[in-house]
Amino acid sequence: MKPNITVLTLGVSDLERALIFYRDGLGFKTDGIIGKEFEYGAVVFLELQPGLKLALWPNTSIEHDTGLSLREDNSTNSIIGYNVSSQEEVDAVMEQAWKAGATIIKSARNTFYGGYAGYFRDLDGHLWDVVYNPQMLPVSYA
Repeated sequence: MKPNITVLTLGVSDLERALIFYRDGLGFKTDGIIGKEFEYGAVVFLELQPGLKLALWPNTSIEHDTGLSLREDNSTNSIIGYNVSSQEEVDAVMEQAWKAGATIIKSARNTFYGGYAGYFRDLDGHLWDVVYNPQMLPVSYA
């Protein structure tokens, strides 16, 4: 298997609410909700970087498509790491997420590895780690 991941999907309880959070609150680019004409097909694709999208798909659609039962959320099963270029950018992203309705789990602070980071949960409990790591600076796709 080659490392060729093109879409990361987050299950959401309310697709419209999740769209507003990510598009309007966090500023992610998207064409909005597509696939409404199909039962269980409504989805939002957000542009992350060239070749990588974040999909928001209702939990009920995931349940239907996979045959798995919905279960209680456990946001420690995975973390979305969002690397930025400075401590100030960490603070700005954390504030933007908070203003959009996210829950701050851990305010940004210095880390043991010489970086600076904080955690927030989106409206469906997905855990985000906003990080400035001087040894792992993000690639610019502007």
